[in-house]
Amino acid sequence: MVKHNPLYEYAQLKRRDLPEGRRYETPDGRAVPSVTTILDKTKSEEKKQALQNWRNWVGHEKAQAIVTEAANRGTSMHSQLEHYLEHGVLKGGSNLVHQQSALMAQRIIDDYFPDMEEWWGSEAKLYHPGLYAGTTDLTGIYRGKPSIIDFKQTNKPKKTEWIDDYFMQGAAYAAAHNELFGTEIEQIVILMCSKDVEPQRWIVQGQEFRDWSDKWWDRVEQFYRG
Repeated sequence: MVKHNPLYEYAQLKRRDLPEGRRYETPDGRAVPSVTTILDKTKSEEKKQALQNWRNWVGHEKAQAIVTEAANRGTSMHSQLEHYLEHGVLKGGSNLVHQQSALMAQRIIDDYFPDMEEWWGSEAKLYHPGLYAGTTDLTGIYRGKPSIIDFKQTNKPKKTEWIDDYFMQGAAYAAAHNELFGTEIEQIVILMCSKDVEPQRWIVQGQEFRDWSDKWWDRVEQFYRG
């Protein structure tokens, strides 16, 4: 079981889902956009068209069913991993989604948790004052370095070039954590498992981390420029 070391006190941010996107109310009383809202609103036309083409190809009803199933499976997998971190065991569950997500969570635990020395916060609410906020899955020490750690489920294994948003999310949370707590997090860890229980891991650091950070701040500027 990974050691819990609660070094930081993470705020309880109030979330509001509005027509223009998700907002978080920060302790100073301001409502700021979520990280995912900023990324969604500044998505390239090429990516928007690719998503629309996929929906047209599979049919809108089937596409929605696929998205909903994946979201449910992802929520369940996250819940399994959160429960494991807190209690040292998985939640289990009787329905097929819970059973599948438990297998996925167990694969992540077996393959990737041995490299995690300690965790600080799970489902940690973070914000950059006046700019953005969001929730990262985990903060802690991974392979000896302070890290933002995110868990992802996928229908099929992903190529690195398909997950730009995941790296920018990690950079956003790292910047927020560093701003709030004076840390120097410069590592993003993405731990992914497919529904067929195929694991993947990305560890982003050094110049690659700085490049994704620059891309994130470009998207923030684009969002506020309108």
